[in-house]
Amino acid sequence: MKKFLSASVLALIAGQASAQDVTLQLKWVTQAQFAGYYVAAEKGFYEEEGLNVTIKPGGPDIAPTQVIAGGAADVIVEWMPAALAAREKGLPLVNIAQPFKSSGMMLTCLKESGITSPADFADKTLGVWFFGNEYPFLSWMSQLGLKTDGSPGGVTVLKQGFNVDPLLQKQAACISTMTYNEYWQVIDAGISPDDLVTFKYQDQGVATMEDGLYVLEENLKDPAFEDKMVKFVRASMKGWKYAEENPDEAAMIVLDNDETGAQTETHQKRMMGEVAKLTAGSNGALDPADYERTVASLLSPGSDPVISKTPEGAWTHQISDKALQ
Repeated sequence: MKKFLSASVLALIAGQASAQDVTLQLKWVTQAQFAGYYVAAEKGFYEEEGLNVTIKPGGPDIAPTQVIAGGAADVIVEWMPAALAAREKGLPLVNIAQPFKSSGMMLTCLKESGITSPADFADKTLGVWFFGNEYPFLSWMSQLGLKTDGSPGGVTVLKQGFNVDPLLQKQAACISTMTYNEYWQVIDAGISPDDLVTFKYQDQGVATMEDGLYVLEENLKDPAFEDKMVKFVRASMKGWKYAEENPDEAAMIVLDNDETGAQTETHQKRMMGEVAKLTAGSNGALDPADYERTVASLLSPGSDPVISKTPEGAWTHQISDKALQ
């Protein structure tokens, strides 16, 4: 028995020593928006692939692009507009997988502001997130022909914190919200859905891809790095599909990983239900048509285009093709 236990211990040590370390930087704090990764860790999907994955929560002062540029992450969760803008500025990010198929971003407006269509945005104050989240908004305003400098006939941009206070305090006619998060914060604050008007970017033809997985281009030349990214994407997508099929369980796994204790069961279960609608239809491989639509939106002519030219080499199926075999 003693000899058997020693062999088992040695095998365990050997397995740990051979595990490949992966550090994932999230775009925001621990919440159901990232459930697939937490589920993959909790259910042992990463371990089955021989991976030791560290999931780093984000926050209002954390820019994933800066984290990966500084070498503190192997892979990041980022929105495509921010990734493409960073690439044009010299940070060679490449999309290796796209768990989110649809966009959850929208503007939520008070009906009393008189806004019934995008044509009514002119001369209104609109709350906008920055830190890379402003790019879809700027693209939309560009397409509408609305300047964002507060000049007559344009819009005044209120640099919105990551809360819904500007709407509640009527500092802005509309604010940025996600279908799975801030919109429900507005409802929970006591404002009836009947008193709101919402404009989903997806419905306005300006939807850009959100929550993709990005790595540095140079790292993809390393066979060892490629190998662990294939394993990472395969396990992560397994986690996402499990989360879609078991949303309440996935939400509870997220709560178990929330070290801040700031999240609630009701909110996370509701969020997971909405997030599942956005990941539905994706097997992890980026759809080139979705990419082209995003690029076309960002290149739209106007006063403030997000990128100045069509990117080259900004995405690859190098990882997802092998992960899906």
